[in-house]
Amino acid sequence: MDALCFLNPLSGDSFYTRFYAEELARFSPRFPSDAVTELQQLKASSKAQDRLMGPFLCVVFSAGPTQTLADLRDSLTNAEARLLPGFRASPYWKTEAWDWFLTARPELARVLDALAAADFPTFRRDVLGDRVEQRAAALRQRLAGVDVIAEQERLLGHPLKEDIAIDLMHFSKPHGIKVIGQRFLTHLTYSDELIIRNAAHEILHPPFDVAHPSIRAALEVLRRDPLLTRIVADHDPAFGYTTLEGLFDEDTAEALEQLITERLGVAVPARERWRKADDGMHVLAAGLYGLLKADGFERTGGVIQDWLGRAANEGRLAPASLHASAAGVLGLPAGQLWMPPEGT
Repeated sequence: MDALCFLNPLSGDSFYTRFYAEELARFSPRFPSDAVTELQQLKASSKAQDRLMGPFLCVVFSAGPTQTLADLRDSLTNAEARLLPGFRASPYWKTEAWDWFLTARPELARVLDALAAADFPTFRRDVLGDRVEQRAAALRQRLAGVDVIAEQERLLGHPLKEDIAIDLMHFSKPHGIKVIGQRFLTHLTYSDELIIRNAAHEILHPPFDVAHPSIRAALEVLRRDPLLTRIVADHDPAFGYTTLEGLFDEDTAEALEQLITERLGVAVPARERWRKADDGMHVLAAGLYGLLKADGFERTGGVIQDWLGRAANEGRLAPASLHASAAGVLGLPAGQLWMPPEGT
C-alpha cells in the first residue's frame, strides 16, 4: 500500500512532495521520467472525475492481497478476478470508477513495473528500518483499553465487526485513508491520540446509505444551500470532496467522530479543529455537530441516517438553522463562515 501512496509524491504534485523531499531526492534518480509522465497523466484523468488517484487506488487494490508489490502487480493483471468482486460489493463501487481503473491499467502496469525495477521494496526498508514493527507494538498496547467500535455502533445505529485493521504507512501524508472493510491507512509517526481519532473517523465511512430516502431528502435540502454550493465549487480540490455527496459523507463522519473522540478524551476542540482544517471548508460538519450536541445525541445514541432525515424534514438542515449552528461552534458570524482561499 505504501507503494500506491508514494505515487502521489512521485508525480511531482507539490501537495505531496512537501512531505517527502528527502525520499524523493534519493528515489527519483532511479525512477524513469516516462513513468513520471504517465503518473501525471493518470492523476489528471483521475482528477477530471473528481477522484484522488492515490487514495482511490488504495481502495481498489484493498479488494485483493496488498502485502507486496508483486501482489499489486498480479492483482492488476487479474483485476476482474482478484479485485472486481470485492470492489463491486463495497460501498465505494461506482461503474465509472472501475471503468477508469481498467482504462488506466496499461499505464498503471508500467508504473508498477518501474517501481519494481527501481527496487522500491528495498528502498522502503532502508528508509524505515524496524520503525513499523516498533510502532505497531506500542500502538497495540495503547489501544487495548479503547473501544472505538462500541462508540461508533451507538451513533450509526447498526453493528460493526469487532476488529479494526490499521496499516501503518510512511508515504500516506497528509491523508488517512479508509479502504474496503474495517481497515484504514495512517502514518506511523502520528500520535496515539491522532491514530485513535483516525480510527474513530475512518471506520464511519460511509456513515449512511446514500440511496436511502432519508439521505436523499437531506441532500435535497443541502443542495439549496448557496454556501455549501460555493464551498464545493471553490475550495482547494486537492482536499477532495468535490461533490456535495462526498462532502456530506465526510462532514457527517467528522461530526460523529468529534462526538466519539470527546467521549474517549482524545478530541481536538471543535472550534479549533474546523476553523483550521482544509482551509475551514467543513462548515457542514460544524453545523451538524452543533445540532447533534443540542439533541444530546452523544449521550442517547441513535441511528444517524434517521436523524438526518428528521432534521431535513424539520427544516433544521436549511441555511438559517444549519448556519446558526455552525456559527455557534466556530465562533464566527453566520454570514462569514467560509471564505475561498486566495487565488481561487
